[in-house]
Amino acid sequence: MPFYKNSQQAADVFGGLFTILSEDPQAMAVMKSSGLKVAIKHKDPEYLIGFDADGLHTDLTGFTPNVRIAMSCDTAHKLWLGELLMPVALATGRVRVRGSVPKILEFIPVMRPAFDRYPSLAAAHGVS
Repeated sequence: MPFYKNSQQAADVFGGLFTILSEDPQAMAVMKSSGLKVAIKHKDPEYLIGFDADGLHTDLTGFTPNVRIAMSCDTAHKLWLGELLMPVALATGRVRVRGSVPKILEFIPVMRPAFDRYPSLAAAHGVS
């Protein structure tokens, strides 16, 4: 059984995570200095989100990412819980990246505030 029931639930949780990151000065400094513009396409259920030095983007009209990431919501759930490591997910094809993989791997440690808050945020939205 999938962890996420629908796109709205995915938007509430993943949108909340990237809002947390957009409010973190260290994360935003790394986004700005690296010029990283990320689009993440979740599936099962579908949810598309963008993130860059300007913060969270839910409308990607005019947003030109330099990194595109695709994964299922179940894979994202396991990544955010720390049950699946990004290098393993990349090596096994559970996460697909187009663009700079080294930039993504460099940014992961900066995402700590969101990793720390994911379990409670997911639980608050009925993701177990």
